[in-house]
Amino acid sequence: MIEAQDLTMHYGSVVALNKASFRVAKGEVVGLLGPNGAGKSTTMKILTTFLYPTAGNAVIGGHSILENPIEVRKLIGYLPEVLPLYMNMEVAEYLDFVGRARGLGGLKLKERTEWVLDHCGLRPMFRRTIRELSKGYKQRTGIAQALIHDPEIVILDEPTSGLDPHQILEIRALIRNLANLKTVILSTHILQEAEAMADRIIIINRGQLVGQGTIGELRQQASETTRVRVGLCLDKSEAESALKSIDGVTGCDVVNEKEGASFFTLTGKDGGQMIKEIGNLALQKNWQIAQLAEAPYTLEETFLALTESDATKVKGGAA
Repeated sequence: MIEAQDLTMHYGSVVALNKASFRVAKGEVVGLLGPNGAGKSTTMKILTTFLYPTAGNAVIGGHSILENPIEVRKLIGYLPEVLPLYMNMEVAEYLDFVGRARGLGGLKLKERTEWVLDHCGLRPMFRRTIRELSKGYKQRTGIAQALIHDPEIVILDEPTSGLDPHQILEIRALIRNLANLKTVILSTHILQEAEAMADRIIIINRGQLVGQGTIGELRQQASETTRVRVGLCLDKSEAESALKSIDGVTGCDVVNEKEGASFFTLTGKDGGQMIKEIGNLALQKNWQIAQLAEAPYTLEETFLALTESDATKVKGGAA
């Protein structure tokens, strides 16, 4: 559905995006992550033809953003970071205006207006002036305008910004439902949001695409090691010495001691193999195991590793 090829954007001497290539399939929800100024919004503006790239191209629904921008725009619903709202319009008036601008009219316009009112939770505000709305309801109105024409592709820049926890859950559910029929790209600064909503994640840092894939695939890209949590009902020194001797263990950090057990974080190339070796050793020595499980790196740790500065990196023994 979307194929970006070496997208590059220069603002004078500043390189905002440098040869970014990725694909997004129909029905996928893809999260676009990165620090402030990383190039997320620039990427979205290029895909929506709001900006033309300095170099590279993207094909969306079979149409080039360079050769057929009007056809691309017909396919896309876009929520930019700065909400495209007319503050003196009522919500009803604004949705009618956007729908007609998108070529809707008559029964179709009425049906789509009813749909976005219900699915974006705007019905109580239908006759309110946009200026009078809370930040959360303004955000909902922005999402509604992106969906009014029933687009095949939805691109959302910070879609849950300003929403309360209940509204965030509703918008998450809406985005997941959209993915049954549509392609969704969303950017967010909130890692938990991407983890909750996205099938795959693309990470951009300083204009460079530094990682893409499922969370599991990103973990592999971010670190060559895996972690295992283990608790043994042994003296700490005895347990630590035994664990360090296991083949494949490259790091052994003491976590704590409680209720007669010593707990450790082990690192190595193969978490599954480490667990197997610990289990075999426990059987041979009749150890009692209090805990034994892989401990994958969190999305936050993975994100920091892939967007690392010289001073920021997921360490093999990090807790």
